[in-house]
Formats: sequence, structure tokens, C-alpha cells
Amino acid sequence: MGREEQVEEREVLDSIFPEEITDISETEYRISILLELPPDEVDKADPPTLILHVRYPDEYPDEAPHLDLSPPQNAAVHPHFSVAADREALLAGLDETVQENLGMAMIFTVVTTLKENAEQLIIDRRAVAERQREEVLLAAEREENKKFHGTPVTPETFVQWRDGFVKEMEEESAKLEEERLADLKKARVKEEKRLTGRQLWESGMVGKVDEGDEEDGAGGLADGVEALKVAA
Repeated sequence: MGREEQVEEREVLDSIFPEEITDISETEYRISILLELPPDEVDKADPPTLILHVRYPDEYPDEAPHLDLSPPQNAAVHPHFSVAADREALLAGLDETVQENLGMAMIFTVVTTLKENAEQLIIDRRAVAERQREEVLLAAEREENKKFHGTPVTPETFVQWRDGFVKEMEEESAKLEEERLADLKKARVKEEKRLTGRQLWESGMVGKVDEGDEEDGAGGLADGVEALKVAA
């Protein structure tokens, strides 16, 4: 009974995979499975292909088939998939499907499950790679933005800024006060040089005019002015 079911399944598989299936013996064959992936702008690699090897035990389908995976000859390296690296995980992912289908022809279901698992594996890895790429770009953007932004304001940085600002204002105010006092001192010195008429008279810089010299008063005053100029 097992052999009859094996032959029948093999004929069905030949109609489903006419170009992909290759016989090795009456109870052994391999199926080439081309993975189908959504287009991706980052990952330009062609979808990979894997080979499923199937060998029927005598009691198949009541007994699980012998399954194995291998890459095609001269297969191109894919950035997110490797049959050699992913073989064990993909085969382990078929265990549940095999156990659920014991007693029935299961190879088509096995192929479908294997294809979906492999495609999802690549999609997940693409997503991780894209997130990493975005993180790198965001990190670079943050570094670039640091050139245009000051230190973030925190209570500590505000207190530090405020203390520095107050100190700077105090120094500026002291400097202005010194300049004001210096200017005031200069003004007072200059003011002192401008003696009043009485001070000029008392200091003798302008001589007193005698009654006999009234007619020479103008000359005496002129002489006093000349003396003031010289003294200045």
C-alpha cells in the first residue's frame, strides 16, 4: 500500500513541478525551489534557489520521509540567505508539518512550508538590515546636527550659564564705573585750571590797577591775561 501511494504522489508532483523535479531513483528525487521575494530597493540580489531532497522509506506516508537541503551548483551568494547556514533551522521548521500529515501524501505541503519559511527568513533579515542602515543614517544625521545646535539646556547648564553671565555683567559694570570715574577726574582737573576772576585776582595773576595808572588800565589787564595764558 505504501508503494502505491508513493507512485501516485510522484505522478502528481510531476504535474505540479514539471521542470523543477528530477528523479534519482524510484523512491528518491529532488525538487528545485525558487524563492519569491517582494522587490527591495536596498537588496538587489536575485531570489535564491534551494534543492529539497526527498527519499521515501518503505512505509511512507505512514512513516516520515527522509528530507535534506542543498544549494544549486555554482549558486550565487545571497546577502540574507545561505542553505549551508540555514539548513538545520529550515529542516527543523518542517517537523511539525511532517507530523501533522503522517498517513497522507505530504511532499507538496512540505515544499510549500519550506518555501514560505525560507522567504520569511529573508524578509526578516532584510528588515533588520534596513533598520540597522536607518540607525546608521540617523546617527550620522545627529552628529551633523550637533554642529548647528548648542548644549542642551538643563538645570545644571542653566545655573552655570547664569553664574557666568552675572560675573560678566559685574565685570563690565566695574569697567564702566572705572571709566566714568576717570572721566570725572579729568573733568575736575580741567575745571580747576579754569580759575575765577577772584581767584585770578587773589593769586596775583592779574595785577591791581592804581589810580595813577587808570589810563594804563587796559594795558595792565592785557598783561594779566598774557600772564594767565603763560601760566596755563
